[in-house]
Amino acid sequence: MKIVTTIDELRRERRALKGRVAFVPTMGFLHEGHRELMRRGREAADHLVVSIFVNPRQFEPGADLDAYPRDPEGDRAVCEAEGCELLYMPDRDEMYPRGYTTVVAVGELGENLCGSRRPGHFEGVTTVVAKLFHQVSPDVAVFGQKDRQQLAIVRRMVRDLDFPIEIVGVPTVREPDGLALSSRNRYLTDDERARAVWLSRGLVAAHQAYSAGERGSEALVEVAREVVAGAGGDIDYVECVDPDTLRPFEETAGPAAVMALAVRIGSARLIDNLRLDEPLPEELRR
Repeated sequence: MKIVTTIDELRRERRALKGRVAFVPTMGFLHEGHRELMRRGREAADHLVVSIFVNPRQFEPGADLDAYPRDPEGDRAVCEAEGCELLYMPDRDEMYPRGYTTVVAVGELGENLCGSRRPGHFEGVTTVVAKLFHQVSPDVAVFGQKDRQQLAIVRRMVRDLDFPIEIVGVPTVREPDGLALSSRNRYLTDDERARAVWLSRGLVAAHQAYSAGERGSEALVEVAREVVAGAGGDIDYVECVDPDTLRPFEETAGPAAVMALAVRIGSARLIDNLRLDEPLPEELRR
């Protein structure tokens, strides 16, 4: 595995990779979910490139960027173990040199769910992802479905800006009790971790109601919200949305409805979602 820190180094090494290249952009502190993204990337292409960059532009005002968990040595070991051939680890000045002003606006897809609660977040995401796409020039890019809004926004950006890149979405990787894997889970105390499982249980409750024939969007949201309240956290949102537009259904949930939620437990803001028309993952059937 080669490790590069500058755009010039990256492009030089990238040109040496013949065949299809898969790319997994990350902010580091890698866990099993990231490993699964890398595995899917290796399956989809001949070579795997991974980036690690804690992007300051996607943190909302007042967030403690310095507190975001980091483990560069552990991350390098994970990437090498998963077959990464080229690891890109730029610093802030490399990504955003002095005088940088350009941003990529995301439009209406970034206006609801997390977008309405985290001003500028998705603009920061699309800006850094667009830059990384230009720098890496991948054929395939892999993202997790845990942040389904981010996945939808990246897909729209790729379509709208004519990036010749296939976007692969990977199902959420979960703990055995159903909690979605996240770097932010490390912020949870033992008590908070035990309570966090109610988030996925709320999604399961909505899935069961949908499978039993319930199609009223407000009723499905209420089913999920009632269970999620058991976590004892501050509920940011629980919404039943269209998977493509991310707009909440006004009355009747469509055939591919997604239940999405965000809850703050202690100092951790956790997100999760579930397609209501698809079979439950094994971890959620226990």
